[in-house]
Amino acid sequence: MTKHLLTSALIAGLAAGLLAALLQFAFVVPSILEGELYESGARVHFADGVIQSERAAPGLGDDLGRHLMTVAFDVVTYIGYGLILAGLMSMAILRGLTLSARSGLIWGFAGFIAVQLAPAIGLPPELPGTIAADLVARQIWWFATVLATAGGLGLIAFGRGILPLGGIALILAPQLIGAPQPPAYYGVAPPELAAHFATLSLGTAAAGWSILGFAVAYFLSRDQRG
Repeated sequence: MTKHLLTSALIAGLAAGLLAALLQFAFVVPSILEGELYESGARVHFADGVIQSERAAPGLGDDLGRHLMTVAFDVVTYIGYGLILAGLMSMAILRGLTLSARSGLIWGFAGFIAVQLAPAIGLPPELPGTIAADLVARQIWWFATVLATAGGLGLIAFGRGILPLGGIALILAPQLIGAPQPPAYYGVAPPELAAHFATLSLGTAAAGWSILGFAVAYFLSRDQRG
């Protein structure tokens, strides 16, 4: 079982990581490169009422080593997420839950909510050239939000009696406390570009998590049927 779990997580994580990297290159990376131009001062937003440009944004082929690192990071990250999902799904199977590839989509989307969407409510994905609060404070809030949201979703899905209500409260708790925010906003990147980047980042993550949940559940359900 352990060997099959590791294999399932490895294959699913590889597939999801490659898909996420492909989507990032198509949608997210161009926004990052654009934001870096504003961060470096090569572009200035609303200078004298006009957006000025000194040079064009670099293309995807201008920094191959950096983009290969992006692929490697995505693959390793999604393999790690796959291991967590596979472990949780295996525990659910031991409790008598019947798993299918279709239900894996729900597991994957729940992972997206816990790890990406809920933290993004207080700390949206950051474009280069934007301002953020203290890094350590943000990391603490992010980690606490992920744990609270994952625990809350678990109570909603598997809890009985009033436990699902406790799950809702657990999910809301970090949002009510609030994420660390900078004392003032003075970023150099256009807010429209930052909002577009955040939306694309979350959409890419949703796709990656969905294929991850589907693939992990597919392999584990084959073992369950066997």
